[in-house]
Formats: sequence, structure tokens, C-alpha cells
Amino acid sequence: MKKIKTVCIYCGSKAGKNPEFEKSAKELGKFLAQNNIAIIYGGGITGLMGAMASSALNHGGKVTGIIPQHLYDFELKDKGGTDFKITDLIITKDMHERKKMMYEKADAFITLSGSIGTLDETIEMITWRQLKRHSKPIFILNQDHYWQPLFKLIDHLISEEFTTKATKELYIRCNSLKELLQKLL
Repeated sequence: MKKIKTVCIYCGSKAGKNPEFEKSAKELGKFLAQNNIAIIYGGGITGLMGAMASSALNHGGKVTGIIPQHLYDFELKDKGGTDFKITDLIITKDMHERKKMMYEKADAFITLSGSIGTLDETIEMITWRQLKRHSKPIFILNQDHYWQPLFKLIDHLISEEFTTKATKELYIRCNSLKELLQKLL
């Protein structure tokens, strides 16, 4: 694996009910900043996204937010922008352009806890890797077994012979932030 200089983070725009998820998002932001790994993320200012980005910025990191115009208008524009100034904010015309740009700018992907959007982005990168569109590492943080239902679904797809066990080799499952950070470096 080549040295990772830029990582795309997929995570929730909400913090969720488990306070450990936000703590890990902040620790990840700090770690990436301290290791000179630039961050690409969805541009949000709330939830795990905001916690991770602000932590990275507070520790001297470079953070690029990529957000489609409709989300910018809804989430940022009417709220006076961010309370922290990210390194770069790119506004795209739609979600497809956003995801493509995030993919192009990243050397690797990290999935933290999140909702449907986080799942969508993660599955798309796994699919693109399966189709040999890229060979970038995809790390999934299964903190407190958050993504266990996804892994069970993949096992089900394998048992029903819609995919093979090789699917599990398309991503790197990490059960703790410490494990993820060790594998990232």
C-alpha cells in the first residue's frame, strides 16, 4: 500500500446516541492532522462530520469539504457558514459530482458510524473496487459493532451465492480506532 496523503472520511451528520462515536471522530481528526494526512469529507458542520473536521483543524490539519449546492443552501448558507473555517470548501452541482470528486481526491477511505448516506458512499467505493475502478484501501470502523448488520448482510450475499468470499477482501474491517490507525499507517 502506498503512503496515504489524503483520506476521505464518510460519517454521520448527526452524532448518534453513543458518545464514543463522536470521541473517535475527534481522535481521528487529531491523528490525521498530526500525521499530515489531509481530509476530504462531506462539508457538514454538525454531528460526526463537524466533530472530526473541527478537531483536525484545531490540530493544524488540512480539511476539504465537498458539498452539493442543495445541501450547502440547506445546511450552511442560511446558517452563516461554518463556525470553523475549513481549508477548502467545494460546492458541486449534485451528489454524483460530489462523490466522484471525493473519490478522485482521496488515497484511501474511512467509514465511521453514520446513516444511509454514509452507507451509500461506502458501498459505492466497495463496488468500484470490486469492478477494478480503483485499488484504494477502504477502512470500516466497526466501533461497538455498529456495522455488524452490514457484515451479516455481506455474509448472507455470500451464502446465497450472489457474491463470493473475495468481497470481504475489498475493505478492511477495524473493530477499534486504535486498530484502524495502526492499519492506516
